This record gives sequence, structure tokens and C-alpha cells, in this order.
Amino acid sequence: MNRRTILQAGLAAPLLGTPAVLRAQDFNQTVRIIVPNAPGGTSDILARLIAGPLAARIGQNVVVENRAGAGGNIGADAVAKSRPDGHSMLLLDVSVLATNPFLFTRMPFDAERDLAPVQMLIYAPYILAVNNNLPVQNAAELVAYAKANPGRLNAANSGTGTLTHIVALSLASSWGTTMEHVPYRGGAPALVSLVSNEANVTMAGATQSMPYVVNGQMRGIAVTGPRRFPNLPNLPTFRELGWPEPDAGTWQGLLVQGQTPPAMIARLEREIAAVLNEPAIKARIGELGGEVQADGAASFRNRLSAQTRSYGEIIRANNIRVDQ
Repeated sequence: MNRRTILQAGLAAPLLGTPAVLRAQDFNQTVRIIVPNAPGGTSDILARLIAGPLAARIGQNVVVENRAGAGGNIGADAVAKSRPDGHSMLLLDVSVLATNPFLFTRMPFDAERDLAPVQMLIYAPYILAVNNNLPVQNAAELVAYAKANPGRLNAANSGTGTLTHIVALSLASSWGTTMEHVPYRGGAPALVSLVSNEANVTMAGATQSMPYVVNGQMRGIAVTGPRRFPNLPNLPTFRELGWPEPDAGTWQGLLVQGQTPPAMIARLEREIAAVLNEPAIKARIGELGGEVQADGAASFRNRLSAQTRSYGEIIRANNIRVDQ
């Protein structure tokens, strides 16, 4: 082989094999998964579920940090302004990124520019539940009670302008009545408010609310998503009831700083997909009422774009704003 042939062969070698690209995929320090809401919510549960298996795959510690506040903007901004090396990741319900630009007068970051989608993780339908002391047993009785007592039901949500707030607004409107909406700093505090009799109604991702319903701490009424839950077979779906937003739920995703090298994003995409495909992880997510949605960065980007358009229209129509 002459010198020219050797050079041509070298140039034809896959780019992925070059030292610079290999280094771009390396993890050389502790990795942070930042959850922009309080402990105990769906994002927090999921982050702690995948942290250990991910650490084993990448050879570095993976820690979970909760940075709640400003509707998720504080935690998201921490990742948006982090080093673009893949060692700081944001795990959240992607509806937060889709709705916040319409809710806040000023945003500290640009989601499209400063954050890069890595991998969708799961979809978890919502469970609509009521306090055990509320004198209703099913969907028909809840609608009748809400119509007979307009504005008297306290509906706890995970924050003003969150999807749990938006869907509850749509429900009350479709029932021909109103509910008093009470925002909390995340889904977990909203659920606690229901158990402690501060609130009458709430809606949250099944990954965090199903245990409360199964254990009898609150009464399940209905679920979103394409099918009934196997371990809550008596709860009808929104679609069966003819209620709006039948496919609403928590779509959890993982993002990194927007200028992170594509090789690192691809590595994370693969590693997260492998973690979610582990039988024990997949089974646990199923037990919590969710299903794995590891369909890659491109699909994640498209879903985020579509949700931004759809939820933006609802927010503008209801004139929902959040003071920053």
C-alpha cells in the first residue's frame, strides 16, 4: 500500500473513532440531574430511579439536585447556563418548557437555543382524584357536585399555568361550572394537600399519585391516556367520559446545555435508552402507571415544538400569566 492509499484510508475511517470525538463522549466527573421542582414529584421519582443504573453505565457518580421555583425556570436556567459538556442534565415534564414562554413576561433563557433535547423518558397519564371526605364516588357524581356547587371545589395543581392547571380549567368549562384553582410548588405538595383535606380535587401524573389511590388515601375518579390502568380497572378514561384533553399527562424528558457536542448528546441518548430498557426499570415504571417513551432526540424535539404551539394557544385563550 503506497502513502497516498494509506492517507485515503485514514480519511475514510469513521469520524466516531477519532480521539477528539471519543473524548467528547467521555464522562470525567460527577454528573448532575437537576429536577426543577420539589422532591417527591414524578420528575424526582424518575431521576432517582435512573441515577444508579446510569452511573454504572458511564462510570461516574450521578446525583439528583432539586431546584424548585419560578415554575421550573430556576432549575432549567441552571442547566441552560451550565458548561456544555453533558455533565449537567435537566429532567422535567416537557410541558414546562412548552408553556413557560407564554406564562412569564421575561424568560432567563431561550429553550430552543440554550437547551438541547437528549431523550424522552416516559409518558404517565394523569389520575383525577378527590379527597376521601368529598361526598362523591365516581365521575358522574363529581360533575353533579361541581355543577351544584360552582366555585366551591378547591382544585390543587402543581403550579399556575402547569398542565394540571390547564386541564382542570378545561374540565370545569366542559362541565359548565367553575372550580377554585390552588397552585402548589409541584405535584407532590398538591397531593399532600388532598390527603390532609386542604383541597378537594387534584390531578397528577400516575407515577406519583397512583400509590395514594391504591392505598386508599384518596379516591380515584378517572384517568387520561389510551387505556384504563390494570390495577385500577374501575377508573374510566377521559375519552370514555367524553371529557377534554384525553391524552394529557406527564411527558418526561432529559435535556442538556444547548451547545453540548453532538457526540455527547448521542452517547447520553444511547445510555438513557439502555437504562430504560432494563427489565427492572421498565417494570418499575409500569408499576407506577407510566410507560417508556425512549424514542430519541429528534422525536423529543418534534414533540416539544408541537406542545409549544398547542399549549400556547390554550394559555392565550385563557389569559393565564405568571408574575416573575
